[in-house]
Amino acid sequence: MRLQVIGDPVLHSKSPLIHTSMLAALGSDMEYTPHVVRRGELPRYLAWARENGVTGFNATMPHKEDLLPLLDEMDPAARAVGAVNTVCLREGKWMGFNTDGGGAVEALRDGLGIDPAGLTITLLGAGGAAKAVALALSAAGAERVFVCNRTLSRAETLCAQDPLGRLTPNRFDAAALGRCAEQSQLLVNCTNLGMAGCPHQFEDFSFLDALPRDGAVFDLIYHPAKTELLAQAECRGLKALNGLPMLVWQAVLALEHFLDRPLDRGAMAAVATDALRGAGV
Repeated sequence: MRLQVIGDPVLHSKSPLIHTSMLAALGSDMEYTPHVVRRGELPRYLAWARENGVTGFNATMPHKEDLLPLLDEMDPAARAVGAVNTVCLREGKWMGFNTDGGGAVEALRDGLGIDPAGLTITLLGAGGAAKAVALALSAAGAERVFVCNRTLSRAETLCAQDPLGRLTPNRFDAAALGRCAEQSQLLVNCTNLGMAGCPHQFEDFSFLDALPRDGAVFDLIYHPAKTELLAQAECRGLKALNGLPMLVWQAVLALEHFLDRPLDRGAMAAVATDALRGAGV
């Protein structure tokens, strides 16, 4: 039995470190390795994986959506999001899962002590990660999620896919962000603004002043560890969390799928976090 993470690029991925540490803690010698798979190579990879004992893999860019028509089955979360990041071979069938949204919800609970149930939340962005997180927040019982995006039509498209009707599209200008934030207890950034290597940054951070004093900001970015958004949030006395706990928790949920059994999630998250810290992440 072998596990892998596929993508292009993928050799920089932290998934091997995270999963290897968790497997070792479970007493398993199962290997987890990165494997470069370029766009268009998925059918050949799936055949190779089946023949070479790969029983599961994580998928990163550019494969999260391209895998969909190649899988035999998908769980409801992956089908709703329209993307998979975890694939398992079960009884000869490739099954797809998406643990990004669930990982974000668990990160909020563990890292900030925040349960989304009953909250009003402002979410920035309408891409793949934003969709997974927004739908997961709705499913977790959020009362309302404002989805703010520069292209309003993309936010509208995302919100229309929530079966619970808890997502509301909004614009991404300073006035709109301020109006949404003043009604919210939590703000989640799912854009790449502030990411290392990204040339763009928030034009201003005045919308943070509209959050309540006990509000919180969750930025999915983890490189750098403290984005300017999080620094500005902390300056205002707001609770702040970067994306590293989400990376850990989505991996914990993925490992449960790989092993097809429940795990002590808290213990596994602690093992993975210690491994990342030991590696200077």
